[in-house]
Amino acid sequence: MKRFDVKLKNGTAEGYEIQFPNASLVFVLAKQGYVMCGYLNMATADKMGDVAALVRGVTTVNELLKAKVQEVSVIAKQLGVELGMTGESALEKMIPGGGYEKEGFV
Repeated sequence: MKRFDVKLKNGTAEGYEIQFPNASLVFVLAKQGYVMCGYLNMATADKMGDVAALVRGVTTVNELLKAKVQEVSVIAKQLGVELGMTGESALEKMIPGGGYEKEGFV
């Protein structure tokens, strides 16, 4: 497993790359939520009430930051995360001061 500090305009997030035999699991955790690769499941994120965005076709944190968001959890939409924005832009919304401030996420 590799861990990275991801510098964003409003703060820092934590990036992770985990190599499995047939694929990589890549995600970046911000203060209020996360951006994940297609290895993880948006239906579960929604069920758990997570602030989440999903990108596909990435194998590194750098690719995740540049990739376009393809799915957004219900609560992430409330923070201003939208389909088509980059993973980096989605993460900016998930840091206090970057988007909608929702009680319980700060």
